[in-house]
Amino acid sequence: MEPYKQSASVPNENLFELQIDQQSISYMGETARWAKFLSIVGFVMCGLLVIFAVFAGSIISILSKVGSSYESSTYSSAVMGVYSYGIAAGYIILALLFFFPCLYLFNFSSKMQTALRNNDQINLNAAFGNLKSCFKFVGILTIVILSFYLLVIIAVVSVASLMK
Repeated sequence: MEPYKQSASVPNENLFELQIDQQSISYMGETARWAKFLSIVGFVMCGLLVIFAVFAGSIISILSKVGSSYESSTYSSAVMGVYSYGIAAGYIILALLFFFPCLYLFNFSSKMQTALRNNDQINLNAAFGNLKSCFKFVGILTIVILSFYLLVIIAVVSVASLMK
């Protein structure tokens, strides 16, 4: 039996068995270093968001007293309490949403550096898997946020048209 010969009209079935040359290795190494830097900065920012969320109640009560007299009613204290808890919850949710892309990016950089250092295909595949997960998470989050903006715009236009 004659071995399979690929003709010019048949696409290359080994397309994903690309060779990684020295220039690609250099680019991937530099990308991994920048990814590690950005992920660490992201982790620090997540920590700062959580710290701000913890102290949001105190900060909001101080700011509310600066702008008004020190006489406060029970009602306004309750409203400020609910408001500060809402702000704290919002910042914690924001920190969580920001944490996962940073984690994927950090895992990408660590596995990429290990793969390049040890010439390890398994870690290289895992690194690209983490990069894919990072982009997928950010992409889905972007779709959700854009959808929310669209709903808000539709609601505002609907309310504005009813007010005429």
